Amino acid sequence: MAITKKKKQELVAQYTDLLSRSQATILTDYRGLTATEISGLRNKLREVDSQYHVIKNTLFRLALQNVGHSVPEELLVGPVAVSFCLGEIPPSAKTLVDFAKDSKVLIIKGGLLSGKAIGVEDIQALSSLPSREVLLAQVLAGMQSPISGLVTVLSGPIRGLLNVLKARSEQLEGASA
Repeated sequence: MAITKKKKQELVAQYTDLLSRSQATILTDYRGLTATEISGLRNKLREVDSQYHVIKNTLFRLALQNVGHSVPEELLVGPVAVSFCLGEIPPSAKTLVDFAKDSKVLIIKGGLLSGKAIGVEDIQALSSLPSREVLLAQVLAGMQSPISGLVTVLSGPIRGLLNVLKARSEQLEGASA
């Protein structure tokens, strides 16, 4: 069934909006997946604030032109589905990489990160990054570590002086008793 010109314009507008809002876009080859499996993948991606769309390559190329991005032509060959990462990138990438490993049918082709083309290795690297909260906790711990060390070093002489004074007071109490 042919798509009307109006519907094509709506799809291009939708893809353009998603491309402009997404932090990363991951292109996959979904051949061999059942409708149930695609639906399950969509649900998993929705949980991490991503959307998964089966696209028409020509309409997606138009949307890419609208936002000023480009991808290598080999990524837009054959049936393509796109994951638009609207939230954090690592959870979305991890969901897709894990699903591809489990299903052995889904193939990650590449994607866009901040408008620049990235390869499969980059997407796998993104999937192994910890979440934003974990990264912030690590940075905070790194900032606190030198301060804690400084406090320990500065309190050392005072603690030593207190121990000497306590020992002297116990010595004087023992002598007077």
